[in-house]
Amino acid sequence: MKLNSIYIALLASITTSTYANTTDLERIEVKGSYFNDYKVDNANGAMRTSASLLETAQSVTVITDTIISEQLATTLGEVLTNDASLTAGSQQRNREVFNLRGFELSSSTGYLRDGHQHWSHYQQPIEILQQVEVIKGPSSILYGQSGPGGLVNMVTKKPTAQTLFNASADVDQHGSTRFMVDAAGALTESEDLRARGILVKQDVDYWREYQNGENRERDRFLGALVVDYDISDNALVRVHYDRTDDEAGLDTGAWIDDNANIIGNDKTIRDMSWAFTDITVENLGVDLEVFLTDNWQVKLGYNEQTFERQRFESAPRMPSGFTEGDSYESRPYDRFDDWQFKTAFIDFIGEFKTGSLQHQFLIGANSLDYYYGQRRTSADYFDFSAGQAEPSRPSVSYKTDDTVSETEYDYYGIYVQDLISFSPQWQLSLGGRYDKQTREGADNESFVPKVGVLYHPNTSATIYASYSEGFEPQGSETLIDETDVNNGMKLDAITSEQREIGIKWQLFDDRLLLTGAIFDISKEGTLVSEQLETPIGSFTSETNQVGEQRHKGVEVSAQGAATDRLFVMASTMYLDANFERDEVLEGKRPTDAPKWSASLWTRYELNDAIAINAGAFYEGERFADSDNTIIKDAYTRVDVGATYKFNLSNTDINLRLNIENLFDKSYLGGGGTSNVTVGEGTNLRLAAQFSF
Repeated sequence: MKLNSIYIALLASITTSTYANTTDLERIEVKGSYFNDYKVDNANGAMRTSASLLETAQSVTVITDTIISEQLATTLGEVLTNDASLTAGSQQRNREVFNLRGFELSSSTGYLRDGHQHWSHYQQPIEILQQVEVIKGPSSILYGQSGPGGLVNMVTKKPTAQTLFNASADVDQHGSTRFMVDAAGALTESEDLRARGILVKQDVDYWREYQNGENRERDRFLGALVVDYDISDNALVRVHYDRTDDEAGLDTGAWIDDNANIIGNDKTIRDMSWAFTDITVENLGVDLEVFLTDNWQVKLGYNEQTFERQRFESAPRMPSGFTEGDSYESRPYDRFDDWQFKTAFIDFIGEFKTGSLQHQFLIGANSLDYYYGQRRTSADYFDFSAGQAEPSRPSVSYKTDDTVSETEYDYYGIYVQDLISFSPQWQLSLGGRYDKQTREGADNESFVPKVGVLYHPNTSATIYASYSEGFEPQGSETLIDETDVNNGMKLDAITSEQREIGIKWQLFDDRLLLTGAIFDISKEGTLVSEQLETPIGSFTSETNQVGEQRHKGVEVSAQGAATDRLFVMASTMYLDANFERDEVLEGKRPTDAPKWSASLWTRYELNDAIAINAGAFYEGERFADSDNTIIKDAYTRVDVGATYKFNLSNTDINLRLNIENLFDKSYLGGGGTSNVTVGEGTNLRLAAQFSF
């Protein structure tokens, strides 16, 4: 088998884009109005091999860039709403937090980019993504540190041999703008050297405003470059680089009372207008793929991620029993954070037979070199109440702090996985991983297994059962938050295990994928934080490690083409989640974990030029506090859209209108009593997309 290039030119209803897969030199041209751009058959992040979704013994959802484009999504949160198993947590400080199957995804262990562990403490550059894979359940066997809910793998766009040049611009009713250019093509006549570059400039005017009347704003730039080179017919090397500069005013969220009513105006930001966060994120890496024989290949990858952030906080504190007009305290500080993530992996993948058994075998290793440093300088506290003139920004700087708080550790693991085919009907997936963390005062070793049994009643269906485990080592002195009573306490390792049974069934000539799963996940060592009713000095919260957290649930989804004109992505989840074996939280439900959630997004093509979209996103009642005394109401948000596609002077043009929250539904998103996200009312977005 030779490593050349497959290039597939595909016309979607929203935009003309070119997808590339560097495994074959064939070119396949798809003609006709019908193309199923809502569904894919593989998610490489789930198995780290070419196994299809029907050969994967766990629940996986893949959100394609067609859906991302249709929704004019600007954040990862807007993308992930398409899977009901994901619900939003807090969105304070210009970053997003998500819960997968009710478990919060960690910034350090909950996200991957192209299979690399990815530090995700910022809003992700979704414009460079080809698709987003939601891998559900503990996935430590292949990636090491990971939580019980699962992982989000972001798959980036790759170079193409065929020349493409796409440009787009969109604007919303608040005056926010985004301009993007996406260009790719071969750099040599033989097409052995190919590149892709993406540039984005975005300016956001938010609907919420500071108490001095100023609007919150955001200024973002993104640049990305990927270069592929065919060293030979059997080897490819890829070099990639991207940089994000993102500066925004701070909004730590709204305050709600004991009845989950917003205190004051839903547009009011409690932070001062001079509070901001300014980040620079760079990713630089290289990947190598070599076919050693027709049946064996080796993949190597290395990535360096540098994340630098200045955050100048006004740090407002919500007093107990606060009502509008009362004064509240702010504790300003200037802080600089420096995270450095260095990741590497090597995978050997092969296919062979032992007697009548067919094996798809994987053996590999990956590693993480982690560094974090912080400098911080605080200003004097001050009191503030509505109607007062805003105090000027304190004249403090993190640069005056000559002491750096640092954390470093190394982490590596070795893993083995074998997908054994006994017959066309029966398969067995077996795997295990050995991990070691080297960290001063907190060395850890672990072994986690995974096993799955798959039965295929026919070539379009799978019934499976699986068991997997997760492991998350903790530090000897875990830095929770500077304002937490237990900041720096010693924590036990967090462990988890999942049992899952499910079914996957492809209908209508494999155009529509139906899936269902029943899961039971337990996690020991959960961290739970609570705001103190009465602050103790500078401490305003208390974090403790509880006994066990258990989540049981059912998921059902449909994705693909129902007819030649109707496309759908739909899902729903029922979740029974509780704390167990804990003196304080026994029987309580985790925050932001609704019993019921659902999502629906559809496209109907009236003809080859006009298509309409409609979507509905539902979240049931959720608790805003760990004591389960404050309930956020259930809500359904309805979105609609339409696109008109035509050709002018050999240029494909798509004009698009989207209306989010069509019925102007008032609702609360993720977050607790002092950092809840307020759902935006009706919002219009217009876009023009050009493909040359």
